[in-house]
Amino acid sequence: MDAMFHTQTLLIIAAGAIATYLTRIGGYVFITRMKRIPPRAEAALNAVPAAVLTTLVAPAAVTGGLDVTLTMAVAFLVGLRISLLPMLGVGWVVVMILRHVIG
Repeated sequence: MDAMFHTQTLLIIAAGAIATYLTRIGGYVFITRMKRIPPRAEAALNAVPAAVLTTLVAPAAVTGGLDVTLTMAVAFLVGLRISLLPMLGVGWVVVMILRHVIG
């Protein structure tokens, strides 16, 4: 084994860290310099959580198999009625039952 880390790998990690830091601090600096947030920017910022959740859930729902898709549907419906922690519990129970039944 030549070295613990290759120089190229370390540079990629450093570049990723710098890019992450700049995007996070850039948003803070941008918002603090404004006296008032424009309505379009506020609407875009309000849409971010739903967009992130969709990018995390959609691929699993499409490619995860029948058990995952059914569990997400059940969790969605249960989530309309109860809070987050019980919904996660119900989703866990449903996926375990489906995986036992389906195989």
